Formats: sequence, structure tokens, C-alpha cells
Amino acid sequence: MDQKDWQLINTLYIHKNITRTAEKLFVSQPSLSYRLKRIEEEFKVPLFFKTKKGIEFTSEGEYLVAYARQMIDKLEETKDYLANIQDKVSGTLRIGASSNYAQYLLPKVLKGFSTKYPDVRFQVRTGWSTQVLELLQHSSVHVGILRSDYTWSGEKHLLGVEQLSLISKDTINLDSLPKQPYLSYSTDSSLRDTIQSWWSDRFEEPPYTEMELDRLETCKEMVKQGLGYSIAPEISLSARDELFIKPLSYTNGEPVLRRTWLLCSNQTSNLAVVSHFKEYIKDWKDT
Repeated sequence: MDQKDWQLINTLYIHKNITRTAEKLFVSQPSLSYRLKRIEEEFKVPLFFKTKKGIEFTSEGEYLVAYARQMIDKLEETKDYLANIQDKVSGTLRIGASSNYAQYLLPKVLKGFSTKYPDVRFQVRTGWSTQVLELLQHSSVHVGILRSDYTWSGEKHLLGVEQLSLISKDTINLDSLPKQPYLSYSTDSSLRDTIQSWWSDRFEEPPYTEMELDRLETCKEMVKQGLGYSIAPEISLSARDELFIKPLSYTNGEPVLRRTWLLCSNQTSNLAVVSHFKEYIKDWKDT
């Protein structure tokens, strides 16, 4: 087995589907099936079996997955070490970032960092903050940018604090919200909980949910058409939206805040590329 086989085994274990795995690895299904057959012949034991839902692994196959993941991790550690002993900042920086930060700010951050350190390459994985935390816990990324106050045993740096805001096409009175159409969108549990906490603090009745949308940007477009109001983090808003924006506070006057954190493990924090990125992003300002 070689590096490609390790990736093949790991990807197949994640997706449990030949078609999806082939798409992820940019190979044809016949060549993927052929390679799996050769791997089984090499070890002389059954490793996989088909089910109605896709591909499952035998106990021997499960053991091979663990081995493949260890080899992938070891190879990445070796690459990190070799890049770290050079005088210049180079190598690949693996970043996990929450979807909102990745959409609105990360491109500018990476552009500036890349300009300063042109020999650094990036691998970026995005998702909800809970997914980014999982990537960190499995050492799949060097650093994670999360949008909630998660407990973390490694390094943790506050990147920013923002206030949640009510958004609507026209001016709207907060007291009338329970009778107004509310537009919700899919997001991570921490933001949903914060919005729910604010609502419960102010109202006894639930919001009148008119639409449930998959993305914040889709929700904003619906709001722009006057189809209802929503609640959004400051990171997603700008004067170009031409919306009525009212920052939210609890009844005691405390603002409804959302924090952005940079997390990294103690094992990777001293890598040159990670260390320089930490210092850069902590000082970075959106202009």
C-alpha cells in the first residue's frame, strides 16, 4: 500500500459509497473497484462487503482503516516537520473555518497572508463550528476558526466580537415581531441557541416562522424583497445590503454577542507556518 491507497481506504470509510468515493478522489469507478480488489488480494482477507446502502467494512477492514489514518497523520507530521526546519515560512497550512467566516472574511485574510508569505499553500475545509471543532480534535487541520465559545485544551485566541442584529427591508418595531413573518436559515447550534435565548428573554410566544431556508445569503435576499425579517450576525451585513439593521440586546441592556475564536493544538502551535499565521490573523483588520 502507498499514500494513494491510504487516502482511498479512508475516503471510502467516510462515504461508504463507491460512486461518491470515486468523485472525491477524481478517479473512475472501475479503476477504484480494481484497486480495492488488488488491496484485498494483497492482504488475502476480505476487507469490504456490499450492502443495500453501500459499502461496509469487515473487522479486518476496520483495522486497515485505522492503519491508513495513522499513516496519513504520520505523513502530514513529517511534511510539517520538514517545512518547519527551513529558514523561510513555507509548506501547507491546513485551516478549518466556520462557513460564515470562510465566506465573508477568510478570502481577504488568506490573500494578505499569501502576499506576505508566498511560499505557503492552503488546504481549507469549511462547515459549521461543531464540524470544525471535530476536524481539530482529529488533527485534520492545523488551526480552526470557530464562531462560539467552545471548551478547548490547546491554544485559543479571540479574533473578534460582534453583535447580532435584526434585519428587515423597512423599519420594524421589536414589540411587533411575534406577529411578523420570521425567516430562519440553517446554521450551527450555537447561533440557533443564542437567537432562541434572546427571543425567550423578550417574548412568551414563539416566532411566526414564514420560511425555513438553507443559507443565510438566501435568507437575506428574501428579506430584501420584504418577505419578512430575520436575525443575522454582523459579519454578514454591510451598507450595500440597504436593509434596516437593528443591533439586538437583552432586556437588561446586555448586547447579544457572537465571538470568533482561533484554536490550535499544542502540538502544532509551534510550527513556523502556524505560528506566523496566528500572529498575522490576530493583528488582521478588515478594511
